Amino acid sequence: MTDASFGSGPLLAVDAPALLYRSFFGVPKSITNNALVGAATTLLSVASAYNARAVVFCFGAERAAYRAIAYPAYHANRPPMPPELETQFDLATPLFRAFGWLVDDSETLEADDLIHSYAQVEAEAGGKALILTGDRDLYQSVNANVSVLMLQKGGAPAVVDQAEVVKRYGVRADQVPDFIALRGDPSDSLPGAKGIGEKSARDLLQAYGTLDEVIAKAAKPTAGAAVRAIPEQAEMLRVFRDVATVRRLDVARPSDTPLDRVAAAIAARAIGLTRIADRLV
Repeated sequence: MTDASFGSGPLLAVDAPALLYRSFFGVPKSITNNALVGAATTLLSVASAYNARAVVFCFGAERAAYRAIAYPAYHANRPPMPPELETQFDLATPLFRAFGWLVDDSETLEADDLIHSYAQVEAEAGGKALILTGDRDLYQSVNANVSVLMLQKGGAPAVVDQAEVVKRYGVRADQVPDFIALRGDPSDSLPGAKGIGEKSARDLLQAYGTLDEVIAKAAKPTAGAAVRAIPEQAEMLRVFRDVATVRRLDVARPSDTPLDRVAAAIAARAIGLTRIADRLV
């Protein structure tokens, strides 16, 4: 018997901070609540295009404690949120709840941890999940039942499945944290291994599979000059991998969240999202 709480479409897990930031800087500021306009426009289009059975809008801590403790420089130099965007962050939760969608937040972990958790719960229950984000770290969440919808400028999100992760990075989804540790990630202030760039990181993981195996091979007397410094950085590289690895929270599989057009239109109109309201009813 099929549980009526779960339809056949995918779960859409949304990186709320990434979507709001991109919308804020991508939609003209002359438009009232421009970040919310951009986010709502994107979500309505994506949810419809993929016939999403449920939408969960995920927030989280800017800097998870476990990451900051492990590597204090993590996110340390990010600029503060513009006040006008902060106001729209506050409005996002009641707005998208009015749409009938689930909004969730983690005070201790980050949005990507929460997104990963929802996607894996959906996949393990036999469903499909789509992750809407601009964060390539979430490529590690991809599997046979989970794909990333990568936000991109001036077009529909790009679908990143298992094959596309390999095409883009040259490594499997499960190798992405090891890849980030070796290559580094400037957006997260992770420097990576000295002298190792994207191509070298890819080649090493293709040859040896894991960061630990790369470290072990680089410690051998026959190792090439390009990797001889890796063993000296082994402890820090493992820290980088840990920082780059998403965590799993205990979340329940969301029931279907059909769009409530009337309530959504009322909520949108109340904060000046007139065109969105007109689109809904």
